[in-house]
Amino acid sequence: MDQNKKTNKIFEGLIDKQVDGKKSKIPARLDFYQSLTGLILAVFIKFHLLFVSSILISKDFMYSVDKFLSGNLLVEGGHPYFIVGSAFILFVVLVVHALMAIRKFPNSYRQYRNFTSHTDMFPHSDTKLWGVQIITGFILFFFASMHLYQMMSEPANIGPYLSSDRIWTDSAWVMYIVLLIAVELHATIGLYRLAIKWGWFDGKTYKATRAKLKIVRNCIIIFYIVLGALSLSAYMKIGYEHQDNYGEKYIPTYKQSNQKVAN
Repeated sequence: MDQNKKTNKIFEGLIDKQVDGKKSKIPARLDFYQSLTGLILAVFIKFHLLFVSSILISKDFMYSVDKFLSGNLLVEGGHPYFIVGSAFILFVVLVVHALMAIRKFPNSYRQYRNFTSHTDMFPHSDTKLWGVQIITGFILFFFASMHLYQMMSEPANIGPYLSSDRIWTDSAWVMYIVLLIAVELHATIGLYRLAIKWGWFDGKTYKATRAKLKIVRNCIIIFYIVLGALSLSAYMKIGYEHQDNYGEKYIPTYKQSNQKVAN
């Protein structure tokens, strides 16, 4: 029995078919896992950029959002372990997604030549988007991993001042500019490709659906890149103004008022 399973596995690996001639289901399953992990990461990115943009409202609001994400509803004052746990889970999902997606990357000159030839033969915008996915995905595997590692190793260094100090004084803004563009393009294009692939919003005609989804895709990309740029600018401004007090934690207005009353 074990020998049959081993033989079947070898056949599937060589000719993408089982011993009985049936088409292997493994590629379809891997595609599903790639789509699922990609969807999870893309949805998270959208919410993450919204949470980060809370600094545009006020420092107090960003402080409140940080405490909420740190589990303030469960533990008074929140705890960094919530950030560590969330970052670790996301890192695992990121690695799984990367492993599923790398199957489709050109891994030899011949495959790269075939891809470029296919692009020349069918100069379709969606074909070129796949190339964008490859480039941004490669960038994200390193930059997103660095960012998640930073969150896991320094979970307490998040807040209006600490985040701004890291971005400005530690010059992290360079990485975040690249990360913002790469992650937004990869996530939104990925959602667009998922919608096309799985037919989530199929209309009367295929062309009409694709045209509408392209407009939505482009609007979302522009919105989030502008929002991210404004947020990054706000953190840089705060970091610049706060550089003489590098490392100082932000004290929200209500705590400052309580301290004045106590004094």
